[in-house]
Amino acid sequence: MRVEYINPFVESSVNVLKEVLGLQVRRENVSLKSKALPVLDIAVIVGLVGQVEGRVIFDLDRKTALNIASKMNDETLTEFDDLAKATITELGNMITGRAVTKLSELGYKFDVTPPAIFTGNNMEISDVNIEALIVPIETELGRVEVNVALREKA
Repeated sequence: MRVEYINPFVESSVNVLKEVLGLQVRRENVSLKSKALPVLDIAVIVGLVGQVEGRVIFDLDRKTALNIASKMNDETLTEFDDLAKATITELGNMITGRAVTKLSELGYKFDVTPPAIFTGNNMEISDVNIEALIVPIETELGRVEVNVALREKA
């Protein structure tokens, strides 16, 4: 996986979380996974198809998702209801929008699927023949893991 595919998503995640939440954020150590990955409680998944293909997951536990959705809506949310789902999906959309703009500026051509949100326990994501880079981002509201599995189409 080439670093120019990853950096736009990591940089956009850090910048959007700082701007939208008004908090300090800190990138943690990056890890590389080649097998099925357990996913936390809430996952926003965006697919890319074209010259660059694969997917990006914004992965959060339920408490972090509620904390972020509450902060973004300026009200306390206690259930992961439709408002919370829409808010977290929009966060993924904002991050993705910035990242794909950067990739487009680098000359890559691709289409992006609308973000889809998945919730549940013991979910796994399995990507055949593509490694995933996991970039944890710590905030005062909890951890967001940016899970990037992209490659140039062969």
